[in-house]
Amino acid sequence: MKKGIFITIEGGEGAGKSTLIEQLSNTMVQKGVPFLTTREPGGIPIAEQIRSVILDRGNVSMDARTEALLYAAARRQHLVEKVVPALAEGRHVICDRFVDSSLAYQGYARGLGMDEVWNINSFAIQELMPDMTIYMDVSPEVGLSRIAGAADREVNRLDLEKRSFHEKVREGYMQLLQNHADRMVRINAEQSSEMVFREVLTAIERRFAGFFATDVKS
Repeated sequence: MKKGIFITIEGGEGAGKSTLIEQLSNTMVQKGVPFLTTREPGGIPIAEQIRSVILDRGNVSMDARTEALLYAAARRQHLVEKVVPALAEGRHVICDRFVDSSLAYQGYARGLGMDEVWNINSFAIQELMPDMTIYMDVSPEVGLSRIAGAADREVNRLDLEKRSFHEKVREGYMQLLQNHADRMVRINAEQSSEMVFREVLTAIERRFAGFFATDVKS
């Protein structure tokens, strides 16, 4: 059986990742493509419990290294319990955030160092990297204004950070884009969701011909 394709969606707060993943999910359902959507941190009970600790607005005193280690722990369990089995079954996996988030948020914005955070995560993921990463680029001003206007959105500890922190997160992602141009694709997420979706579809189909095809006969 063909191995599934692993695609991760990255971006700052309010980039529209959830909307994009819902659009991709609907398309794959319509096409009959075997797939799985999930998120980090979370996706499975253990990782969701870790998520609740990381994003709890009461945990403002959390040390940056503690935060990085918790993300890596959740990532490891999520991979072995959910992502790896799905890929082995031939299902495509679309994941909301992965290791690039840790590199941008903890490595760059928190100042721990990208190499140091990579070392933690390298142990956790055992070299399993995405086949493609879509970076939803949005300015902190636009992203945070979207969050403020979304009454039903979960407001977490990261949303309470100062704009300067979110600006550093974006800088971190830009550095990752330069270093991993073979894997990462930048999408202007300040466009309409329809335009974003069309650009993402084009990027995926250009990278993986037949990604949305299926052998299932109607």
